[in-house]
Amino acid sequence: MSTRRGFEEMWRDLAPVGRSASSGGYFRQPWTSAEGELRSWFGEECARRGLTVETDGIGNQVAWWHPDAPTSAKGVLTGSHLDSVLDGGAYDGPLGVVSALAALDLLRERGVTPARPLGLGVFVEEEGSRFGRACLGSRLVTGATTWEQARELRDREGVALGDAVDAAGLDPSAGLLSLDRVGTFVELHVEQGRDLVDRDVAVGVASEIWPHGRWRFDFAGQANHAGTTRMEDRHDPMLTYAMTALAANKQARLAGQRATFGRVSVEPNGTNAVPSLVTAWLDARASSDDALAELVDAIGRQAEERAGRDGTALTLTAESVSGSVAFDADLAARLAGIGGWPVIPTQAGHDAGILSDAGIPTAMVFVRNPTGVSHSPDEHAETADCLAGVEALADVLAELVGPGPAGR
Repeated sequence: MSTRRGFEEMWRDLAPVGRSASSGGYFRQPWTSAEGELRSWFGEECARRGLTVETDGIGNQVAWWHPDAPTSAKGVLTGSHLDSVLDGGAYDGPLGVVSALAALDLLRERGVTPARPLGLGVFVEEEGSRFGRACLGSRLVTGATTWEQARELRDREGVALGDAVDAAGLDPSAGLLSLDRVGTFVELHVEQGRDLVDRDVAVGVASEIWPHGRWRFDFAGQANHAGTTRMEDRHDPMLTYAMTALAANKQARLAGQRATFGRVSVEPNGTNAVPSLVTAWLDARASSDDALAELVDAIGRQAEERAGRDGTALTLTAESVSGSVAFDADLAARLAGIGGWPVIPTQAGHDAGILSDAGIPTAMVFVRNPTGVSHSPDEHAETADCLAGVEALADVLAELVGPGPAGR
């Protein structure tokens, strides 16, 4: 089977899973039926290639090719994630998994015999769309987060993470995926931006991930009647939130950074009532750790000042913060040299950043996104560029699993 045909068949098999008939977007939240179907699909694809999948107690998966290579030679792991944001796109995550399988096929077609094991992996809950912790699967396996810390996290319906994992037929007591045999991690991902479009190239290599995080703003006020309460008598947290959202936009624009309020919860959420509580989640990203801290401090300060004028109260909580990640520069240069690809930064978080922070030499390969749109049903990549990404990933993996040193 040709690489193109194999890629397109896998993509066609994945296309309907978790897809909304109304929007065309994807709802592939972790530990749901859609995610379970994706996990089964990955197992079947690995079995077709004669690989045995290991699934850990929370659903992370890995399958090894040539696992009996010399034990002194740590393996190379590639892959990504299969979950999506709410109403997300098809490519964010799955492109890296499908490309990993297709790259393995291509290596076999080329007659490559690895000198070290090659693993294909899938991490769960990368997006943090259900339990609010991005890259939760990789955070747990690297020890950046413990199961004791994570198990009581709750989704929007109040379901605890531990209960959701149990309901999915998984057993956390069975243990987590071990990364002891991983010497290098390479993640292919659709680019979430327009850098490669502007450069007019199909493939790039990552240099760094901007620091980023999620902060919860709880604006407390006083519920009251929308008709009988004079405007000057109100303690309306919606006003405080609205001005904070505008302040975040202004501060980010002035600093050349990123700030987004994309999720809001209102109580009692009645049309004819002044709210008692508005909870909003800020996603902030910046070019350095100091710049991120300054951005969030500025937004928080303006929110406090506005709360004082509105007679409301603000509680600001950092829920998930990831520092800047500089990928292994020597490894990035080595991989970029294979195809003459540009080395570019990314403002999006990835499992690769978590593994890099854990001390594993890590690289990312990006595939051009013609519009730059991501986390949306409009997310897209041309098949020709995807196939160029598969070729690039196969070239990278051939280099890393060959007879030379894997990590550098």
